[in-house]
Amino acid sequence: MKKPLLLAAVAALALPLSALAQTAPDVAALRDAALKDEVAWDVVEGLTTEVGQRLAATEAEARARDWGVKKLTALGFQNVHIETYRMPVWVRGAETAEVVGPSAQKLTIAALGNSGSTGPKGVEAEIVYFPTMADLAAAPAERVKGKIAFVSHSMTATQDGSHYGAFGAARRAGPNVAATKGAVAILIRSIGTDYHRNPHTGVTNWAKGVTPIAAAALSLPDAEQLERLLKRGPVRLRLLVTPEFKGEAESGNVIGDVPGSDPAAGIVLVGGHLDSWDLGTGAIDDAAGIAITTAAAKAVMAAGQPRRTIRVVWFGAEEVGGFGGAAYAKAHTGERHVFASESDSGADRVWKFETNLPVGAAPIADRLAIALAPLGIARGRGEAHGGTDVGPILQTGVAGIDLSQSALRYFDYHHTPDDTLDKIDPAQLRQNVAAWTTLLTIVANAPEDIAGVPPHGE
Repeated sequence: MKKPLLLAAVAALALPLSALAQTAPDVAALRDAALKDEVAWDVVEGLTTEVGQRLAATEAEARARDWGVKKLTALGFQNVHIETYRMPVWVRGAETAEVVGPSAQKLTIAALGNSGSTGPKGVEAEIVYFPTMADLAAAPAERVKGKIAFVSHSMTATQDGSHYGAFGAARRAGPNVAATKGAVAILIRSIGTDYHRNPHTGVTNWAKGVTPIAAAALSLPDAEQLERLLKRGPVRLRLLVTPEFKGEAESGNVIGDVPGSDPAAGIVLVGGHLDSWDLGTGAIDDAAGIAITTAAAKAVMAAGQPRRTIRVVWFGAEEVGGFGGAAYAKAHTGERHVFASESDSGADRVWKFETNLPVGAAPIADRLAIALAPLGIARGRGEAHGGTDVGPILQTGVAGIDLSQSALRYFDYHHTPDDTLDKIDPAQLRQNVAAWTTLLTIVANAPEDIAGVPPHGE
């Protein structure tokens, strides 16, 4: 082909993209405007102040859902509604721990979610110490039977928060292992990185047929105090932990849409979880996440109708087992989701992004890398895996992108009484909104077909 003809052909091929560029939102302008966003702060401040803690399937979470409907409606979202489901209810009771004998003293604890009860009279028994979860798993049952197991470890603060997954096994599985070996109760060193006397709660899981035992987390200073006492000789502990399982009650997801101009292009799903643990007001976990994604969707909406529908979901009951994400996926199997992502790691700066896109949508990641760079966000080398709430949708083969926040401070406050509004830095919160506004603007308006990612695990 002669050069003039080649140039003409290239120009002809470029016309559709040129036309698209003329009508697509200005990504950089929206990104920079989001650095002055006030919507996210308004949402997180309002939710944590007017509702406070929001334990799943309680009256407080119900009030939070009603609050969310009013807020999303006021912000201009369409089809705002609540989708309810039934789930088991667990509520906290009394929780005390005391060393008895010559070194008598009180220790600070918090029951783990789904913990069993000691009964109103409590239990008193000798402590049996395990430096790691692996030590407990390997211990013979006769060493554990009739005693209070104590599992310690040493979680370290990392930017990617990777130690949480590794050391969290002591909380998620440790109580079940201790119960099967005959322990009367279990204490763990909190899964956290702070040195305040604030124990970190969090859910634990029981295998079918295993009767739950009392399970609680020690604050880090108290865990280290107990280790020092054990080096001096045997320790007996009096423990009172009296939570209750209260049958089933209602939880739910709050949903709001930014309708797209091309329904066939599919749904872009984003959000965070509405519920929180009952110790703090759930500011970083996860009022910040729903605030960030809501503010970003609002910014895209204000710029004009996107090609794809953006759906914001405030998921219920994430903390106690991911009930909201599972219920959403089941209720919306007939809809065409093409993308899903969530914010659930606090409110500190986004520092990297990773993708899981079909081959034909690779240019989306390239455009995103360019647009996010001015915010100090680099492209990671891994694959996006989402989180608890969007996981069920991603498992069906839906594309995703992870925006990773710095976790250097997150596990100082995670699941503690210190999870309160003052821990949120407004400037870092706005950087998150700018990152999510950039993501949503690019993904919701992308000309590429986003569908077709193989389900995770294949």
